[in-house]
Amino acid sequence: MGSRASTLLRDEELEEIKKETGFSHSQITRLYSRFTSLDKGENGTLREDQVNFRGFMRTLAHFRPIEDNEKSKDVNGPEPLNSRSNKLHFAFRLYDLDKDEKISRDELLQVLRMMVGVNISDEQLGSIADRTIQEADQDGDSAISFTEFVKVLEKVDVEQKMSIRFLH
Repeated sequence: MGSRASTLLRDEELEEIKKETGFSHSQITRLYSRFTSLDKGENGTLREDQVNFRGFMRTLAHFRPIEDNEKSKDVNGPEPLNSRSNKLHFAFRLYDLDKDEKISRDELLQVLRMMVGVNISDEQLGSIADRTIQEADQDGDSAISFTEFVKVLEKVDVEQKMSIRFLH
Protein backbone atom coordinates (compact mmCIF):
# COMPACT_ATOMS: atom_id res chain seq x y z
CA MET A 1 0.00 0.00 0.00
CA GLY A 2 1.47 3.40 -1.03
CA SER A 3 1.82 6.38 1.25
CA ARG A 4 -0.57 9.33 1.16
CA ALA A 5 2.19 11.36 -0.50
CA SER A 6 2.74 8.94 -3.35
CA THR A 7 -0.99 8.67 -4.01
CA LEU A 8 -1.53 12.45 -4.13
CA LEU A 9 1.48 13.22 -6.33
CA ARG A 10 0.94 12.16 -9.92
CA ASP A 11 3.77 10.06 -11.35
CA GLU A 12 4.53 12.58 -14.11
CA GLU A 13 4.56 15.43 -11.56
CA LEU A 14 6.90 13.45 -9.33
CA GLU A 15 9.22 12.78 -12.29
CA GLU A 16 9.22 16.48 -13.27
CA ILE A 17 10.11 17.51 -9.70
CA LYS A 18 12.80 14.81 -9.57
CA LYS A 19 14.35 16.07 -12.83
CA GLU A 20 14.08 19.75 -11.86
CA THR A 21 15.44 19.45 -8.30
CA GLY A 22 17.68 16.38 -8.26
CA PHE A 23 15.88 14.87 -5.26
CA SER A 24 15.21 11.13 -5.31
CA HIS A 25 11.73 9.59 -5.44
CA SER A 26 11.86 8.66 -1.75
CA GLN A 27 13.11 12.13 -0.73
CA ILE A 28 10.29 13.81 -2.66
CA THR A 29 7.73 11.48 -1.10
CA ARG A 30 8.99 12.19 2.43
CA LEU A 31 9.17 15.94 1.80
CA TYR A 32 5.66 15.89 0.35
CA SER A 33 4.44 14.21 3.51
CA ARG A 34 6.12 16.91 5.61
CA PHE A 35 4.79 19.64 3.32
CA THR A 36 1.19 18.40 3.65
CA SER A 37 1.53 18.36 7.45
CA LEU A 38 2.45 22.09 7.25
CA ASP A 39 -0.45 22.78 4.86
CA LYS A 40 -2.98 23.70 7.57
CA GLY A 41 -5.56 24.92 5.04
CA GLU A 42 -5.26 21.64 3.08
CA ASN A 43 -5.21 23.64 -0.15
CA GLY A 44 -1.80 22.59 -1.47
CA THR A 45 0.02 25.72 -0.32
CA LEU A 46 1.70 27.06 2.76
CA ARG A 47 -0.62 29.79 3.93
CA GLU A 48 1.78 32.66 4.66
CA ASP A 49 3.04 33.31 1.14
CA GLN A 50 1.14 30.70 -0.88
CA VAL A 51 4.08 28.44 -1.64
CA ASN A 52 2.97 25.28 -3.44
CA PHE A 53 4.80 21.96 -3.18
CA ARG A 54 6.77 22.46 -6.39
CA GLY A 55 8.00 25.89 -5.26
CA PHE A 56 8.84 24.39 -1.87
CA MET A 57 10.94 21.70 -3.57
CA ARG A 58 12.70 24.24 -5.83
CA THR A 59 13.66 26.29 -2.76
CA LEU A 60 14.97 23.25 -0.90
CA ALA A 61 16.93 22.14 -3.97
CA HIS A 62 19.21 25.17 -3.59
CA PHE A 63 20.46 23.61 -0.35
CA ARG A 64 21.32 20.16 -1.70
CA PRO A 65 25.05 19.43 -1.44
CA ILE A 66 26.81 20.28 -4.71
CA GLU A 67 28.26 16.77 -5.09
CA ASP A 68 24.69 15.49 -5.51
CA ASN A 69 24.83 17.05 -9.00
CA GLU A 70 27.14 14.27 -10.17
CA LYS A 71 24.36 11.71 -9.65
CA SER A 72 21.83 13.50 -11.83
CA LYS A 73 24.00 15.40 -14.29
CA ASP A 74 22.29 16.32 -17.55
CA VAL A 75 24.81 17.98 -19.87
CA ASN A 76 22.09 19.46 -22.08
CA GLY A 77 19.77 20.44 -19.22
CA PRO A 78 19.63 23.66 -17.24
CA GLU A 79 22.21 24.39 -14.56
CA PRO A 80 21.25 22.57 -11.33
CA LEU A 81 19.45 24.68 -8.73
CA ASN A 82 22.21 23.86 -6.23
CA SER A 83 25.08 25.10 -8.43
CA ARG A 84 27.27 27.86 -7.00
CA SER A 85 25.79 30.40 -9.40
CA ASN A 86 22.18 29.53 -8.52
CA LYS A 87 22.97 29.49 -4.78
CA LEU A 88 24.45 33.00 -5.11
CA HIS A 89 21.40 34.25 -7.05
CA PHE A 90 19.12 32.71 -4.43
CA ALA A 91 21.03 34.37 -1.56
CA PHE A 92 21.12 37.72 -3.40
CA ARG A 93 17.33 37.64 -3.91
CA LEU A 94 16.86 37.17 -0.15
CA TYR A 95 18.37 40.64 0.35
CA ASP A 96 17.02 42.35 -2.79
CA LEU A 97 13.56 42.86 -1.30
CA ASP A 98 12.29 45.27 -3.98
CA LYS A 99 13.72 43.13 -6.80
CA ASP A 100 15.57 46.05 -8.41
CA GLU A 101 18.80 44.03 -8.88
CA LYS A 102 20.67 45.81 -6.07
CA ILE A 103 20.75 45.67 -2.29
CA SER A 104 20.22 49.08 -0.69
CA ARG A 105 21.11 50.08 2.86
CA ASP A 106 17.41 49.95 3.82
CA GLU A 107 17.02 46.42 2.41
CA LEU A 108 20.15 45.30 4.25
CA LEU A 109 18.79 46.82 7.47
CA GLN A 110 15.42 45.07 7.04
CA VAL A 111 17.07 41.69 6.55
CA LEU A 112 19.48 42.25 9.45
CA ARG A 113 16.53 43.16 11.72
CA MET A 114 14.74 39.96 10.70
CA MET A 115 17.87 37.95 11.46
CA VAL A 116 18.82 39.46 14.83
CA GLY A 117 15.55 40.90 16.11
CA VAL A 118 16.00 43.21 19.07
CA ASN A 119 19.35 41.73 20.14
CA ILE A 120 21.31 44.55 18.48
CA SER A 121 20.55 48.27 18.61
CA ASP A 122 19.47 50.20 15.49
CA GLU A 123 22.72 52.15 15.73
CA GLN A 124 24.78 48.94 15.64
CA LEU A 125 22.71 47.58 12.75
CA GLY A 126 23.20 50.83 10.86
CA SER A 127 26.92 50.59 11.41
CA ILE A 128 26.98 46.97 10.13
CA ALA A 129 24.92 47.93 7.05
CA ASP A 130 27.11 50.97 6.30
CA ARG A 131 30.34 48.98 6.65
CA THR A 132 28.97 46.12 4.51
CA ILE A 133 27.97 48.46 1.70
CA GLN A 134 31.23 50.39 1.97
CA GLU A 135 33.24 47.18 1.60
CA ALA A 136 31.14 45.71 -1.23
CA ASP A 137 30.16 48.77 -3.28
CA GLN A 138 32.67 49.16 -6.12
CA ASP A 139 30.82 51.61 -8.37
CA GLY A 140 29.93 54.20 -5.72
CA ASP A 141 26.12 53.92 -6.00
CA SER A 142 25.72 53.12 -2.27
CA ALA A 143 24.18 49.75 -3.08
CA ILE A 144 25.36 46.21 -3.75
CA SER A 145 24.80 44.81 -7.25
CA PHE A 146 24.82 41.09 -7.96
CA THR A 147 28.32 41.38 -9.46
CA GLU A 148 29.57 43.12 -6.30
CA PHE A 149 27.79 40.51 -4.15
CA VAL A 150 29.54 37.70 -6.04
CA LYS A 151 32.91 39.46 -5.72
CA VAL A 152 32.54 39.74 -1.93
CA LEU A 153 31.70 36.03 -1.70
CA GLU A 154 34.47 34.97 -4.09
CA LYS A 155 36.53 33.24 -1.40
CA VAL A 156 33.56 31.96 0.64
CA ASP A 157 32.68 28.29 0.33
CA VAL A 158 29.07 29.00 -0.67
CA GLU A 159 28.52 25.38 -1.64
CA GLN A 160 29.32 24.23 1.90
CA LYS A 161 27.59 27.09 3.72
CA MET A 162 24.38 26.67 1.68
CA SER A 163 24.17 22.89 1.88
CA ILE A 164 22.10 20.85 4.24
CA ARG A 165 22.53 17.13 4.51
CA PHE A 166 19.10 15.64 4.85
CA LEU A 167 16.90 12.78 3.79
CA HIS A 168 19.61 10.28 2.96
